[in-house]
Amino acid sequence: MTLRIRPFRDDDLEPVLTLWVESWREVDATIDFAARRDWFARHLADAIRNGASCHVVLADPDGEIAGFILLDPASGHLDQICVATRWKGRGVGAALMAEARRLSPSGLDLSVNAMNHRAIRFYEQEGFIRTGEGINPRSQLPIFHYSWKPAISR
Repeated sequence: MTLRIRPFRDDDLEPVLTLWVESWREVDATIDFAARRDWFARHLADAIRNGASCHVVLADPDGEIAGFILLDPASGHLDQICVATRWKGRGVGAALMAEARRLSPSGLDLSVNAMNHRAIRFYEQEGFIRTGEGINPRSQLPIFHYSWKPAISR
């Protein structure tokens, strides 16, 4: 299997929205993420318009979008990292994280739902350190804040 990463294009919108809904449903099936699809479409467009970077991972040979990231390279805020269910555990998340680090080499910060144990494990394996906790302003669910800084070579 070959993975390719490229910047988001307008024709990626529908598959990215579908992947976002699928990915979040896995985290919390009690929330109707399909009803939030339009919100995420606006959020994505606003973020890109304001300088955020969205990149997709394409899985060859058919070029299926296997995952995507949305981040602000200027601040290092990793807003979204989503991997399609059938691509989990196959290196897509690691490829996305490597791209996020390439785009924001001075460090990354993110928030994750406290109940998203799989994502928390992944972030910690990727070298992120928990820096705090809070409440998600949209869902009112508990979240953890994480940060990654590059190692300083001596």
